Amino acid sequence: MFLQDVSLSMEETKKKTTRNKVDNAKKIIESYMDYVLTHGHRPPSVFQFMKGLKLREDKFYDHFGSFNTLEKEIWRSFLRETITVLDNDESFNTYSAREKLLAFYFTLVEVLRNERSYVAYSFGEIKRPELTPSFLKGFRDDFLTFVQGILNEGMSTEEIIQRPVLADRYKDGLWLQLIFVINFWLKDESKKFVATDAAIEKSVNLSFELMGRGPLDAMIDFAKFLYHNR
Repeated sequence: MFLQDVSLSMEETKKKTTRNKVDNAKKIIESYMDYVLTHGHRPPSVFQFMKGLKLREDKFYDHFGSFNTLEKEIWRSFLRETITVLDNDESFNTYSAREKLLAFYFTLVEVLRNERSYVAYSFGEIKRPELTPSFLKGFRDDFLTFVQGILNEGMSTEEIIQRPVLADRYKDGLWLQLIFVINFWLKDESKKFVATDAAIEKSVNLSFELMGRGPLDAMIDFAKFLYHNR
């Protein structure tokens, strides 16, 4: 009985420790976002930031190695939340590749909408748009993995044409499209961001027209036919 009580006590302690770590991570993230939006810049140091939270500095390093890794985690959490919403939608798996990409963009914008000021702050820090900023690198990697799954499904159903060399670059093109969508949304002043919805639909439709079978593919098929039947 004594051993059982000790075991239960240890289990409760582990659960409490885990809860405290999760709570601390959430508190750190929310406080960091509040700080940069209030002051317009990062805290001067981890020590001063954690002192303001009345937490020891080492508690920060239980979760993040630096402010850079903290910012990466914030953006990765936006993507995780988006994918979770899609995974919980039973109809999502019945969608075509085009519909899945549309659903992804619409859902991501809704997720980002809750933190629009922070998104604007982050993108305001981008100095060279042609390069992926450090805070988006984890987000980009996760996005490319997710969208490659959509592309693979599209190619398996021939909704997307698997062209030599070019097909390997589809995901990079969609990454640029994603950056375009976020930038468009940040500048959108229309009610309920209806202009962004239209931009998403038009850009996704265009990308699938380019990735799908077109006149060039028909010409190539005809040329192959003539070559094999010369």
